[in-house]
Amino acid sequence: MRYFPDSALVQLEFDKIQALLQEHCKTELGKQMAEELRLHTHIDYVKTALQQAHEYKQLVLLQEYFPNDPVLNLKTELRLLGIQGAVLKEDQLMQLRKLAEIMQSIFRFFDHDRRVQYAGLYEVVTQTHYEKKIISLIDDVLDEAGQVRDNASPELGKIRMQLFRKRTELRRVFDRALQKLNKLGYLADIEEAFLNGRRVLAIFAENKRMVKGILHGESDTRKTAFIEPEDTIEINNEVLSLEREEEKEIYRILRTLTVALSQFSPLLNTYHDILGLYDFIRAKARLALDMDGNYPMLTAHAQVHLVEAYHPLLLLYNRRNTKPTIPINVTLDKDSHILVISGPNAGGKTVTLKTVGLIQLMLQAGLLVPVHPTSQLGIFRQLMIHIGDTQSLEFELSTYSSHLKNMKYFMENANGKTLFFIDELGSGSDPNLGGAFAEVIMEELARKHSFGIVTTHYLNLKIMANKVKGIINGAMGFDEQNLLPMYKLIVGKPGSSYTFSIAQRIGLDQGLINRARKLVDEGHFRLDKLLNKAEQDLQKVEQKEKDLQKLLKENERLKKEYEILSDKERQKQQQALLKLQNKIREDELQYLKDMERKMKQIVVEWKRTDDKQKVMKQAEALLFHKRQKQINEKQEKKVNDKFQEVGGTVKVGDQVKIITNNSVGKVLEIRDKRVIVKIGNLPMNVKLADLVVVQERAKEPTE
Repeated sequence: MRYFPDSALVQLEFDKIQALLQEHCKTELGKQMAEELRLHTHIDYVKTALQQAHEYKQLVLLQEYFPNDPVLNLKTELRLLGIQGAVLKEDQLMQLRKLAEIMQSIFRFFDHDRRVQYAGLYEVVTQTHYEKKIISLIDDVLDEAGQVRDNASPELGKIRMQLFRKRTELRRVFDRALQKLNKLGYLADIEEAFLNGRRVLAIFAENKRMVKGILHGESDTRKTAFIEPEDTIEINNEVLSLEREEEKEIYRILRTLTVALSQFSPLLNTYHDILGLYDFIRAKARLALDMDGNYPMLTAHAQVHLVEAYHPLLLLYNRRNTKPTIPINVTLDKDSHILVISGPNAGGKTVTLKTVGLIQLMLQAGLLVPVHPTSQLGIFRQLMIHIGDTQSLEFELSTYSSHLKNMKYFMENANGKTLFFIDELGSGSDPNLGGAFAEVIMEELARKHSFGIVTTHYLNLKIMANKVKGIINGAMGFDEQNLLPMYKLIVGKPGSSYTFSIAQRIGLDQGLINRARKLVDEGHFRLDKLLNKAEQDLQKVEQKEKDLQKLLKENERLKKEYEILSDKERQKQQQALLKLQNKIREDELQYLKDMERKMKQIVVEWKRTDDKQKVMKQAEALLFHKRQKQINEKQEKKVNDKFQEVGGTVKVGDQVKIITNNSVGKVLEIRDKRVIVKIGNLPMNVKLADLVVVQERAKEPTE
């Protein structure tokens, strides 16, 4: 991506974003990639970079472990591996093993499902492969602690066995000498010591001539002499000789291993680059989490459609200071591709301009941006910026001369793939003349279909925005009551500078204000006043709309609560019905279980007793009880279909139902708690408590 001037990235504070990204990198390669972050114009590259950062961000949010945590900076080891005759040490070889092991874990991470779910991250390793022979070669030589194994070669195993025996012999001889001299009282310290790689004894200086051996040195106070006993000299020499042989054999083994691994040098370099790239992607994801960065929709054509966009650095600053940040909504498309922002000073015009510029730079660098995911952004091929005082002492240019020089470059080089930003267009010259040039510049940039944002206080630019195709007005909101900027962009109308309102609110003498008003063109003053009133009315309308939306949300909430309560009541009734049905089934099952248990008992009795007749009677009684129950249920249904209970006191002449057998009869006589009931032609003596008054059901009319 081309940009103008050379300081454009610094003016938009892109360098600060790079510094924040570097802080999240753990590897040298990752930090280097952050430092050399480029702006790309190929949409496929930008899509891939954004997708990878987005996928890693999802991994972090889902707390899913991705195996690239260890920090490996192996430039030295990999460079040595490529040099003929170089020999890597044990710790360096273990670092290469760790590198191969991490790559093994990464390849295992990408199972079939994850290859689809994290396609962008998987693409990083699609051009390479995992070579298991690297770990196998190292494991054949080094153990888990990074020490050369005894069986790394037959010669090493033989040397170490001899060393073990000689050291054991040396320890035995040395301990014998130690005990002997200790009994004689010659020892200044019974602990053994090493000097010049030899095992020595600490002897009192006055006794050093009494001990046969080699004097290796004395203490600082000259009170202690360090002597190698005569009996251990030869054994010590043999141990040292074997240790030198061991070192030579280890060196030979490591050299052989280094040569064997050198054939995989390109592959290991690729592994190292992959881990650096994953570290860089992880840093982008972490930065996105810090500043609420998201993956917006990308379009092939030039476009800016920002929804709830934040200036990333301002967002981080305000968050540290627990202050709110106001998002902006901006749309630049083929029909409205230049936005003219007006409004009071310190109202957020420049911040809005920088927000759009910095977000576009971050996007084309492959960084997730602090916008709503529904935002749509295109790819621009060049970016031009003119912010602040560009006076040049070196070339003896005034502020306005420098301004015009930049505008000349803009007009000569702008096209439909250009995104430009101009802060205070036309400033630095006579308002009328500067305003006229500003109009010409705007018309030319609009004619070339360039995309951009311009901030201004010039009235003529506010007016032309409604006349020239492709140019629209925008205003920064201002709270006139409290004289405070709202930092809110309102697109579609120009903004007032609130010059006289601010002067009046801060207590400037009213006479001075009136004199100033008389000096201003009446039409200009009326227009500014009209803009002022229009903006305040719009704020009131927006407030009413917010209140209405709040009421609608409350209504929706109450509706959902009612639906939830209705669903709960419906579920409650269904559960009650299911419980009742289950209770009936439980009663039936219990009855069948009782019958089964009783029948089994009868079978046992039949086998055990000789009185078969008695058992037969029990079985008949049990089965008869079941049949009788069925008859009673059938009789009860028949009676209930014909008669209905009416309740009340039982009197002579009433029709009554006997509860115990579901028979219906007529009361003939009542005797205290007993009643004579005629059923058919037969009288029955029944308890009063077993009766209920009934009457025949009315017959349904037939058609």
